[in-house]
Amino acid sequence: MVIEYAGTMFGQILQVSGQAPLVSLVAGVLAIILLLVVLDLPAFVSLVIAGFTVGIVTPSVVFADVPGEFATAFGEKMADIGIPILMAAIIGKAMVESGAANRIVRAFTSIFGDENTEISLFSSSFVMSIPVFFDNVFYLLAPLARAARSRDGQNYALYIVAVGAAGVVTHGFVPPTPGPLLAVKELGANLGSTILVGVLVGLPTALVSGLGYGYWINRRLEIPLRDAMGTTVDELESQNQIPTRRLPGVLESLLPILLAILLVTADTTVQTVFGSDLAVGGVTGFFGDPNVALTAAALAAALTYYRMSDLENETFSDELTEALKSGGNIAAITAAGGAFGVMLQAAGAGEYIAGSLEGIGLGLLVTAWVIAAGVRVVQGSATVAIVTTAGIMAPLASGLEVNVAYLVMSIGAGASFCSWYNDSGFWIVKEIGGLTQAETLKTWTVATILIGLTGLLSTLIFSTILPLS
Repeated sequence: MVIEYAGTMFGQILQVSGQAPLVSLVAGVLAIILLLVVLDLPAFVSLVIAGFTVGIVTPSVVFADVPGEFATAFGEKMADIGIPILMAAIIGKAMVESGAANRIVRAFTSIFGDENTEISLFSSSFVMSIPVFFDNVFYLLAPLARAARSRDGQNYALYIVAVGAAGVVTHGFVPPTPGPLLAVKELGANLGSTILVGVLVGLPTALVSGLGYGYWINRRLEIPLRDAMGTTVDELESQNQIPTRRLPGVLESLLPILLAILLVTADTTVQTVFGSDLAVGGVTGFFGDPNVALTAAALAAALTYYRMSDLENETFSDELTEALKSGGNIAAITAAGGAFGVMLQAAGAGEYIAGSLEGIGLGLLVTAWVIAAGVRVVQGSATVAIVTTAGIMAPLASGLEVNVAYLVMSIGAGASFCSWYNDSGFWIVKEIGGLTQAETLKTWTVATILIGLTGLLSTLIFSTILPLS
């Protein structure tokens, strides 16, 4: 009773002062630093406590409702990512154990050479993330990055940055991924022009933040290969000793990836070109849903694993169950990170930052970037940052002297800026990649900072030399 009364009184004081969102943000950040960095508690426990902390000091959330609000947000995030992550665990385990991941890496090597595996990973991620959510692309490519690291014994930081940065850029810049598509509709931009400008602005951004920074950090940071996603380092390394003729064929090895991409792309194409009213849209909507697409990919990977192994049915089932246990831990941490971001949204931290930055007197492109970046950093969700900023900038878009597609780019660049503890993507990269918190901050977080900055610079340059107005 005393704690509830004190919490209520504290909330009323903050509400009167108008600083409640800022205090909630500071409380959340301090809790994360104390729990994760200083006390080194497990990520899931730390994120839950930090989410409770934000709710307690947030006047808009009733004190007694804080645990329920966080649990609801956790459940919603788990509904979004639970099945895909669990299926991704099976995909990763099966592709590694069957030798499929190793076979794909060997195919890349034969095409691009031993020294250029990162180029094939970078290119795959850049293209695949246009129609497919970034996290799903990372689920599919992470086993290849791990297999490549096992094969050449180095360059893991480069592979992680190349895959991560390339995927984030096209996911945030190029429709028909949901964020840019929402911005296109809100701002009244032309879809075709935005796709063209997205590729134009996105490619140099991805090259700088992905390959450029990847090469730089790779010379300064050696990331060892660790057990992750149900596979051990020994299992990965044992695949390198198997002759190519005893591994699955290239097409069979690629089938899980191709199947997931085909199903999702088919739905995206139908929805974009024909709209949702077409009868076939119901079929593609079902099979193109990430839950179904990744389940199909997991079945394909598991069948190859079963065919290539000599395991009994019960042992084979146990192996997949071990992968699901690993995936469950990752899903829980990822959902908790997303729920922590939702609590910051409930506190109004994003709106507070957006309102504070709205009238700072910069050009429209820079103003949009600053607002999107501010909202992104304080609450974690790139999509929320895009929606918030597009709503603010929509009435001003008519005053832009260049094509409105560039406004979409500046918002996308800002919304991609600085992924950290309150972003579920941070935890996906850390857990699936088998990284420490420090390694994730040095690779993934810095890469997203560069994406935001380079994306803005590229937008300003191309809008100057090719305004398309």
